[in-house]
Amino acid sequence: MKIKSFLAKPFASYIYKGIRKGMRHAVADQEAILRYLLKTGRNTVIGKEAKLSDVRNYEEFRQAMPVRDYEQFRPWIDMVKEGKHNVLWKGRPIYFAKTSGTTSGTKYIPITKESIPNHINTARNALLCYMAETGNTKFADGKMIFLSGSPELERVGGIPTGRLSGIVNHHVPKYLRTNQLPSYETNCIEDWETKLQKIVDETINQRMTLISGIPPWMQMYFDELTKRSGKKIGDLFPDFSVMVQGGVNFEPYKAKLLESIGRGIDTIELFPASEGFFAFQDSQDAEGLLLNTNSGIFFEFVPASEIFNENPTRLSLKDVELGVNYALIINNNAGLWGYNIGDTVKFVSLDPYRLVVTGRTKHFISAFGEHVIGEEVEAAMLAASQKHNLRITEFTVSPFVSADAGKSYHEWFIEFEDQLSSTDSFASDLDVALRNKNVYYDDLIAGNILRPLKITAVRKNGFIDYMKSIGKLGGQNKVPRLSNDRKIADELVKYEV
Repeated sequence: MKIKSFLAKPFASYIYKGIRKGMRHAVADQEAILRYLLKTGRNTVIGKEAKLSDVRNYEEFRQAMPVRDYEQFRPWIDMVKEGKHNVLWKGRPIYFAKTSGTTSGTKYIPITKESIPNHINTARNALLCYMAETGNTKFADGKMIFLSGSPELERVGGIPTGRLSGIVNHHVPKYLRTNQLPSYETNCIEDWETKLQKIVDETINQRMTLISGIPPWMQMYFDELTKRSGKKIGDLFPDFSVMVQGGVNFEPYKAKLLESIGRGIDTIELFPASEGFFAFQDSQDAEGLLLNTNSGIFFEFVPASEIFNENPTRLSLKDVELGVNYALIINNNAGLWGYNIGDTVKFVSLDPYRLVVTGRTKHFISAFGEHVIGEEVEAAMLAASQKHNLRITEFTVSPFVSADAGKSYHEWFIEFEDQLSSTDSFASDLDVALRNKNVYYDDLIAGNILRPLKITAVRKNGFIDYMKSIGKLGGQNKVPRLSNDRKIADELVKYEV
């Protein structure tokens, strides 16, 4: 046994025991974090405006601090960019995480000295929990790749600014630097296709043991490795034992990724964002991701159906219920207060608090009152593709609105990995699967308000070419599962088979 894997065992056991202990007092930890946030926040610009010095409990906090999205937060972010201190949190942020918003353009998310450990330690804890539970520590001695954005940072208002994955790259512990791939120079390449070729150059002959990234970009990496070597990934990298993924639902990509690997492999799912690292898979056996309840974030939950209401119901952790779709609201030690991150979640366990990510608050279809969400289209796609034994590369759904009754429909743009024997048969089963998931959609089809869905097949690499055309190929960028308009659809027709 080599030194890193040897030393990892006792450390993993220590961290794992602490996390297990923390599961028992998650609500108390959340209450303590709120008190800590209020104590610091009362002296900030936003805290004084909200009169946080008068707030004594969560009920008063809900009255004092409204739920806001990025656009509503922008005036305070602009004050920070102008160089002002103590605006959202004490002092100034040590970084801005730059991310592309669906409706807000480029977003600048503050990261502070107090919040950076949340981003760094949570990924570490996920790996340590895996080590402690499975006993697999050997991967710590091999080469690990983290498919991420460029670590090069610019300055905005004097604050170092870049993609979150690039910022985190600067905080990789020294003892892991010798294991980390690709090289810093390759990681700095902005063009994804050029970068991918260099990543393959640097890794194809290495002893890779862990590969991490967003599933669609890992798939591109695997495809290029197989193209070069003629081998399955599991044969090319016989010591590859752990795949770490997050950013999108894994299920639609799972079958193709595992087929590319050619054998079973352990996977670890993460729920990170520029605004914070919210949850992680702590067990290979339990469903869902463990909520990060003691890491500087106080969580709130709004029933997803109420998120656009003027005064939505807001719940703290102790009042959540199983199986309810919630919009996730955060308050953290980077100065985000009542912040709607745009993700929806559903609890699958309350002891401990484990959840699954169900979609985005702004990614839905309700052009006809159906309010179809990401979780529903992904479940329908999984059911239909399994029935037809098909692998799906990528897909997205948009409404087609017609002035004629019974002529409107949902249009599914799908890139198939496999040859389709019958588009009509697959479309029919897909439509039935969605009707089973969404009663409103079912009623619209039954009432002849909508006709059954239509499939538009996208040519091979069509989604990659689309993402490239809008400057969002690679990195942390993802194709939205759902749109309530035709903006994406009107572009994807250019890539129809």
